[in-house]
Amino acid sequence: MKLNYRRTLLSGLAFLAITAFWQMYDNVLPLILGNTFHLSESVTGAIMASDNILALFLLPLFGKISDKTNTGIGKRMPYILFGTGIAVILTNLLPFFDNSYASSPSQFKFISFTITLGLLLVAMSVFRSPSVALMPDITPKPLRSRGNAIINLMGALGGIIYLIFSALMYPESKTKALDHVNYQPLFVFISALMFIAVGIMFLTVREPKWSKENEKIEKEHPEWDLTEKTDGKHSKLPRPVLRSMLFLLASVALWYFAYNALTTWFTTYCSTLMNKNLGFASTCFLVTNIGAIICFIPAGILASKIGRKKTIQIGTFSFGLCFVFAYFITTSGHDSALFTMYIDFFIVGAAWALINVNSLPMCVEMCSGADTGKFTGYYYTASMSAQVVTPVLAGALLKHVSYKVLFPYAALFAFLSFCTMYFVKHGDNRAEPAKGLSAFEEMDI
Repeated sequence: MKLNYRRTLLSGLAFLAITAFWQMYDNVLPLILGNTFHLSESVTGAIMASDNILALFLLPLFGKISDKTNTGIGKRMPYILFGTGIAVILTNLLPFFDNSYASSPSQFKFISFTITLGLLLVAMSVFRSPSVALMPDITPKPLRSRGNAIINLMGALGGIIYLIFSALMYPESKTKALDHVNYQPLFVFISALMFIAVGIMFLTVREPKWSKENEKIEKEHPEWDLTEKTDGKHSKLPRPVLRSMLFLLASVALWYFAYNALTTWFTTYCSTLMNKNLGFASTCFLVTNIGAIICFIPAGILASKIGRKKTIQIGTFSFGLCFVFAYFITTSGHDSALFTMYIDFFIVGAAWALINVNSLPMCVEMCSGADTGKFTGYYYTASMSAQVVTPVLAGALLKHVSYKVLFPYAALFAFLSFCTMYFVKHGDNRAEPAKGLSAFEEMDI
């Protein structure tokens, strides 16, 4: 048994598009809301949380619906194509209303911006769960950590493409003296990237064929199924497995409390507390993504040796330590210490790889193959629940206490997720290590 890297890479193109979009959304939208529409931190945080409120309901819904969909192009592909097509159109309307409002403010333009944003968030929710569920559909359970490493590698690549373009297009030298920054080229670039990535995916991915091949493999290994059959068609989690699932979902929520607070507020943190612009923040996130990319595949390999749970715990503990160090670096008042931020953010990326590569496979490991989309939705419900609360909560603390609380806040939740992972006892399937010449087969593309 070996991972088909070509199939996994192609199935990850949708996640590349999704990650590039959300990286831009998290970095740029708070600046637009604050600088163009002059909204407070609390209101901005509430708007930033709105996508996660929608996702709480829509991600499980479309995950479950896609489980039951059967078309000539597969279960997941119809949602990926439709959601991406609508999102590409709406993405280009946001900077249009932003620029128009900046030149001539009006209530109509603000309402138009808000409605467009709401529709865009719905479109993104349509295809997120189906996109992520595609990899488990075509990958045997013991290989899903390695498969998820490739998917996350594709996502990080999407983030890096955005960050490089952002850093080149919007350096401090170009934006410092401007009253209003035109983000239209950035939005056009990301929408084009989404269109091209999903277009290639549509032309190359053979979802029905690949899913059937994986189903055949899973039927040959009934020991992989941790569920109990209630009748011929339905299954449920045994009580010990359900307990592990709940603690895993709690852990997911906690580390997203930490990470999403950082991705939402770090650009504002830089400008307010450190007198640094979007270019510096983008460079920090670029370093984070490089750290993640380097460690995605090793994270899957490490999990196959020591287990997914231990790998995740190493990641969450490292995560927390990095946030503690970042607090002291950014509050020291010395620009010479800022280079250390790049090292710290690189380790943040590496720790995030250890966590992210193995958490989704642990979740879908506990369900039957027919419920992959639904459990992918549960996973995202946990992450989105945190992301509903943390922009508002962190934003309120930044406003009413101090911007200095950002990194201690993130560290607290990272360490809490380390503790809750202790109670996760299932979903730690490991692939048998290849021996002899067969080890080289895993390099096939």
